[in-house]
Amino acid sequence: MLSSILINDAGFANQAKEILSPNFDNRPNNSNINLIVIHNISLPPRIYGGNNIIDLFTNKLNPDDHEYFKSISDLKVSSHFLIRRDGSLIQFVSCLDRAWHAGESTWNQVNNCNDFSIGIELEGSDYDIFESEQYRCLEKLIQSILKKYPIEAIAGHSDIAPSRKTDPGPYFDWEKIESCTEQLIYKR
Repeated sequence: MLSSILINDAGFANQAKEILSPNFDNRPNNSNINLIVIHNISLPPRIYGGNNIIDLFTNKLNPDDHEYFKSISDLKVSSHFLIRRDGSLIQFVSCLDRAWHAGESTWNQVNNCNDFSIGIELEGSDYDIFESEQYRCLEKLIQSILKKYPIEAIAGHSDIAPSRKTDPGPYFDWEKIESCTEQLIYKR
């Protein structure tokens, strides 16, 4: 179980295993990191464990390993964080950089959420409940992000790209992170 998480001045969490993704770039100069976006991911869908998510975010996913991978192996995507089913935390991109997790998106009438958000992937799907360990890690991670950056809101991928995305899905329990969100200006 993770103790408290601290994010250093370079944008990395002290309790996260770092596996750096090449899929990032600089945030625009005028961007304020003020949004957290929660996602779910499993590769192949609804199969948990293994390195497929890591391979996707590091451009190493083998299209021959599963039929589903043929359609996604060329994607250049990443997230700042991944929380595995056991609650372990992996970081792919510094919070100071722009990870490629949101795609075409809008929050509070501002487009391109990657410019001003931190993406957190939970290993899961729209069809399965998330583990208690994941919520515990997520709560600690959110608290650390709130201490470091002027976050105004926490949203699901479905909130910022409703015509394209459904995650974190109906089994994500927003009430389990409610204590983290009380001071936010905007709520989901």
